[in-house]
Amino acid sequence: MNAEIEKIDKINIYMRTAVKILRGCVRRLFLKQAKGLLLVGKHVKITHGRHIICGKNVKFEDYAEIQGLCKEGLIFGDYVTISRGVMIRPSSYYGGDLGVGLTIGEHSSIGPYGYVGCSGKITIGKNVMFGPKCSLFAENHNFFDTKISIKSQGVNQKGITVEDDCWIGSNVTILDGVTIGRGSVIGAGTLVTKDVPSESIIVDKREKVIRER
Repeated sequence: MNAEIEKIDKINIYMRTAVKILRGCVRRLFLKQAKGLLLVGKHVKITHGRHIICGKNVKFEDYAEIQGLCKEGLIFGDYVTISRGVMIRPSSYYGGDLGVGLTIGEHSSIGPYGYVGCSGKITIGKNVMFGPKCSLFAENHNFFDTKISIKSQGVNQKGITVEDDCWIGSNVTILDGVTIGRGSVIGAGTLVTKDVPSESIIVDKREKVIRER
């Protein structure tokens, strides 16, 4: 812990961490596997835990929602952080449209209020950082037949891959079928619809200059 933090603040941090560990001791009993400490914040919703595997020191922060019902499960590597208000949803709440699932590598984190729609397979590598309010959608609706409703045409699922050591800025949206190569940086607010080569820097320039004063 940082030496500049005052003693009273350290005590406060230790106490809050201890409460999260205690919650984790209870919640881990309902998971398929949890290898080490599990830290669980307040008002965290975990369903279908027998499909969830956690490595060491995984953190589910306050108000996170982790839905485990899916074909391949949710796998969280060592030291993964799922931040406040993140929603991980592979399937519908009522058992229809069973999704594939999520694998996220060690030391990676999903920033606050992110959405991970892992109906198709989502694979996130090691040491990946997502900023706040990022969204991943691993499916697309079919809409080719104009004679019937879009809803009745089903979906296709290619999946999403984010390779190791990437930094995904806040409010980034990643659509189905995308692979983001190792070591890439995606600027805040970018809409990613195509593959990103390794070691790339991508910025979505939406603020176009119409004219000068």
